[in-house]
Amino acid sequence: MSQHSSLKSSGSVGTKRSVLKRGERIKLLKSRGQWKDGRLPLNLPKTKPE
Repeated sequence: MSQHSSLKSSGSVGTKRSVLKRGERIKLLKSRGQWKDGRLPLNLPKTKPE
């Protein structure tokens, strides 16, 4: 059985993701000075990747 052509990942390496993972968002907020130590990683503000 072959794989459908739309499911193959061609050129997906190096593409810019529009969604950050939680750890990446926290790291970005820390670099911007918007993160306070001891804060829970819930209800994080929306961030755009740089």
